[in-house]
Amino acid sequence: MRSSLSLQRSLFQHQARQIAQQVEGASPQFRAYQRRYEAATRRFRRPIELAEVDRRIAAADLVYVGDYHTLRMAQQAYLALLKSALKSGRRVVVALEFVETRHQATLDAFVAGKLTEKTFLARIGHPYRGPFDIWPGFAPILELARRRKLEVVAIDRRASGPRSLEQRDVAAARVLARAARAADRPLVLALVGQFHIMPRHLPRRVEALLGAVERESLVVYQNAEGVYWSLARAGRVETTRAVEISARELCLVNTSPVVCQRSFLDYVEAETGDAPLEESGIALTFRHLAKDIGRFTGLKVGSAADQVLVLSAGDFDVLERLQKRARFSPAEVRHLEQHVLSLESAWIPRARAVWLASLSLNHAAEEAAHFVRHLCVGDAMERPRSRADGFWARCLEEALGFFGSRLVNPKRRCTQLDEWTWHFESGRGETKQIAAFTLALSAALADDLAAAQKMVPVSSLSLLNGVSHALGYLLGDALAQAFARGELSASDVRALFRDPFEEPAITFTALFRQLTRLGGSARKLTATG
Repeated sequence: MRSSLSLQRSLFQHQARQIAQQVEGASPQFRAYQRRYEAATRRFRRPIELAEVDRRIAAADLVYVGDYHTLRMAQQAYLALLKSALKSGRRVVVALEFVETRHQATLDAFVAGKLTEKTFLARIGHPYRGPFDIWPGFAPILELARRRKLEVVAIDRRASGPRSLEQRDVAAARVLARAARAADRPLVLALVGQFHIMPRHLPRRVEALLGAVERESLVVYQNAEGVYWSLARAGRVETTRAVEISARELCLVNTSPVVCQRSFLDYVEAETGDAPLEESGIALTFRHLAKDIGRFTGLKVGSAADQVLVLSAGDFDVLERLQKRARFSPAEVRHLEQHVLSLESAWIPRARAVWLASLSLNHAAEEAAHFVRHLCVGDAMERPRSRADGFWARCLEEALGFFGSRLVNPKRRCTQLDEWTWHFESGRGETKQIAAFTLALSAALADDLAAAQKMVPVSSLSLLNGVSHALGYLLGDALAQAFARGELSASDVRALFRDPFEEPAITFTALFRQLTRLGGSARKLTATG
């Protein structure tokens, strides 16, 4: 079995590749900038307590705190450091990369209570876009600044091109040096992107501008990958909250780099009506969702939900904890490992465990629906099936999971057939293959089950899973729409949750055709409709 550390590293690399597909290619200057940061955070001297972090900050004049913008925990950690710094009795200046320097007057007006939140965000070019937006992470910081009448300075600059990092550092350095140069020697606490705060980057530019004005600086990284992996190799990651890298560099350890990455992926992939889950409250949220969906199906979930093991990217020892809950063969462990690396969530019936690949309400609700379904039919959910029968059963399970998530988030949508047509015409690799099978099967199901059964992609497990996911979501979406229109009753849906799916191909086809006949948007189930 792969070690926990090896699995985490692989998950980190898989997500890194996914992030690379979401953002523009990095320039040589950016890669060099990143390599300097990675070299600086590869090792550490010793673990330290959070109380020492607070003492070191109180003794410094310029403190650079690393930020991972989409990770709310990063801003929460900064807020905790800020509250501690205020106890020093010194004047504290809050410096935020969240706002560009050209919007300083707007920032001043907002902190003074002269602008509404909506107006402030509109004027700085950051309109609120939903729960996954980064604003909720920064709002409590500015609220504290408003209550305590703190000076808040904007330090970002809009820039693009190969010199953008240098230009942004220059702009931030001017503001920070000006604030630190004040006669009363304030404590300037800056929240800046992690790469910027490496001493050879932004701090060096500030020192150059200060010249003969002596000010003590301190860098506080958060969850630097090198530090985290070093602690993990030594088996100390769960007991260490901070480390000293050098006399002027510390690092907070409050979550895994995998969770940091996941926060970005959730941000860019956020669906309408979805919401982020707090890592510390994932298990409780899952149990509430399971009980709510259970009530809809007429099932009393009760204490069964409390016994579910909820695992996420923040858990270091996923496979070990699953094996403690149930017996899995080496082949099954490899399958579980592959599923974790697929970046998809899953309900694992035998272990009474859920794996949440995303800190997303939609994902949690979908797996809660699978859990409720398991309570309804028990071992029938895991019965041995041929690969072809397993395909149709999985389509049905995916449909019920998607339907359950729509009970929680009625605005959730899935990839429709016209979009699958686009993927077939424009896509590549497995995405194009999934699109081809999804379109062909949806057309055949309308009138020829035998033909559809011959099309099931049994030779490739990953393709079989991808197509069953696509078709299942389409069916679940149609179920939700028919239910919303009153064409399906709650008792109809409850019956599906209790159906053992003895003949899944026939059940799927009958339901598919029923929803197609109902009309409306359900006609989108057929490629020719």
